[in-house]
Amino acid sequence: MDLAIESLNQWLGPIFLSCSTQSCHGSFCPYWFQKSCTIAEALQWNYLYRAVDKQRRTVDFLLSKHRDKAAAIRFFRKAIGNHQAPEKVTLDGYEATHRAVAEMKSEGVLPPQTEVRTNKYLNNLIEQDHRRIKQRYYPMLGFKKFGNAAVTLSGIELAAKIKKEQFDTSTTVTQPGTTILQVWESVLAA
Repeated sequence: MDLAIESLNQWLGPIFLSCSTQSCHGSFCPYWFQKSCTIAEALQWNYLYRAVDKQRRTVDFLLSKHRDKAAAIRFFRKAIGNHQAPEKVTLDGYEATHRAVAEMKSEGVLPPQTEVRTNKYLNNLIEQDHRRIKQRYYPMLGFKKFGNAAVTLSGIELAAKIKKEQFDTSTTVTQPGTTILQVWESVLAA
């Protein structure tokens, strides 16, 4: 049975949003690289916050209507809630993100010894990982609604996690005659 990606988004869209909070296969490296990028929606910009670890595994992501300190705090709380707190964080140069990390250190959400770095060359890992995500949503020419953007980007992120082998799909994928729907179901069950 062949399925189009649009059909999967329609059927499994609400599940993608909840699936992003499940832990992935294996433990994560405590060195994170975080960056935000813009996503077009109707006549305004939204911001996709993403983090990867040193092995280029996706730590977490968050789509926000604003790029400010509150959104950065929401992103880091979500990421730390799903994984352990990082020892080192490499951030982009946006000042609000630095203020958010400083505030989280003072509140005790992040350990005080967490090293915060800003270096455009160190963030090449996330830039390379961002490229894969951007190649999927740029041809879409933006989204009409925020909810559509959130579901679609969740699906793109989930597909990227599968490609990076962050889920153990070996028992399903190696069987002859496996359909794409069976792979999705095994990932969602993980």
